[in-house]
Amino acid sequence: MSAPRSIRRLSVLIPVYNEVRTIGEVLRRVRAVELPYERELVVVDDGSTDGTREYLQEEAAHSRDLILILHPVNRGKGAAIRSALQAATGDVLIVQDADLEYDPRDYPQLLRPIVEGRSQVVYGSRFLGEHKAMYFWHWVGNRFLTFVANVLYDTTLTDMETGYKVFTAEVARQLRLRSDRWGFDPEITAQILKRGYRIYEVPISYNGREYWEGKKITWRDGLTVLATLVRYRLFD
Repeated sequence: MSAPRSIRRLSVLIPVYNEVRTIGEVLRRVRAVELPYERELVVVDDGSTDGTREYLQEEAAHSRDLILILHPVNRGKGAAIRSALQAATGDVLIVQDADLEYDPRDYPQLLRPIVEGRSQVVYGSRFLGEHKAMYFWHWVGNRFLTFVANVLYDTTLTDMETGYKVFTAEVARQLRLRSDRWGFDPEITAQILKRGYRIYEVPISYNGREYWEGKKITWRDGLTVLATLVRYRLFD
């Protein structure tokens, strides 16, 4: 256990792709969370074509806390996170999806292990907290991929694929992320664990979307995750 950590600024990294229905509410919820330190919202529009980009440009023009990065074409969540990491200036960084599946009211409990010096990396587990029931095969896929990560990297995570990943700037500076799309979650997890950091998990609430609401992940993305886990264990 390390010494308690003082946070001056929190960077919220928000990758966005075609989320015009939800992005405004996500920004409102992030800003509404009561925290005792400054925050910056690093938003990366990843080639949206549904009006999200125009909304964010208008928002950025009138917001002092929002850093907006525009990708000319869709490159994927991993690429958006890389762009956000380059622009972030916070002492601690948290990944926030642009839909409404994850609740920013969980920020205090996600940050507590870092503030108290218990860890430099925290994951929010959907399986430890209250949550809307997932699709069965999504649940199976999540469990299987997390199990593979545990076997390959000698850990005991319950939710490797969670959207809530929190880490210090020190950890962020050591990341060498390359995956553009759904390989982001296993890639960042593998790099964190291979550098000797232990991941602290806390329960979070989860309100999973339906496909008709815009959920994007499919079984093919699971194959990418599996291949990334194995590649980083054996070759990287």
